[in-house]
Amino acid sequence: MEINQELLLQKIQEAKKGSQSAFNYLLDKFWNDVYGFQLKKTQNEYEAEDITIQTFSKAFKRLETFDENYSFSTWLIAISKNIHVDILRKKNSQLRINTISEASDKVNTIVDETPSIEDKLITEQNLAQLLQDIKKLKPHYQEVLNLRFFQEKSYKEISESLGEPMNNVKVKLLRAKKLLSEIIEDRKS
Repeated sequence: MEINQELLLQKIQEAKKGSQSAFNYLLDKFWNDVYGFQLKKTQNEYEAEDITIQTFSKAFKRLETFDENYSFSTWLIAISKNIHVDILRKKNSQLRINTISEASDKVNTIVDETPSIEDKLITEQNLAQLLQDIKKLKPHYQEVLNLRFFQEKSYKEISESLGEPMNNVKVKLLRAKKLLSEIIEDRKS
């Protein structure tokens, strides 16, 4: 993939200033590189896509740290590799915890895990609060969150429903989740 270096550096500068079209340009140009790298690593399309989304999220948050003397693609792949390593560490740690937990569970008796009335009430209150927080977002972010998490549509289905390219849908979801997490953090503090 031949990329014009001047245009790339210009788009990186624009993205550092918050330009959505520059973010989309970078996502479109480098998505396949990062996704392909992760697909080879994970051999799982879902995991590769999830790690790729996390990679771009982290890269866009930390774009100020990018040194323009180096390759942008290499920088993204390094971020992607680190995210994958972190996930593997968490899985291994969780596996050890689960093994210990399973051993202790054998000693304990079976517990009724049916949610109590209090549990149901807390879940309903949390959902109501989440919906209030989502309503604080711009309508296009509300819509994409609704389609993905409440209607459980795939990226492709959302793309077709909105009449937008799939990469734009992914960026919108990424931004919507980031903004929503900021709203929730602000409310908690």
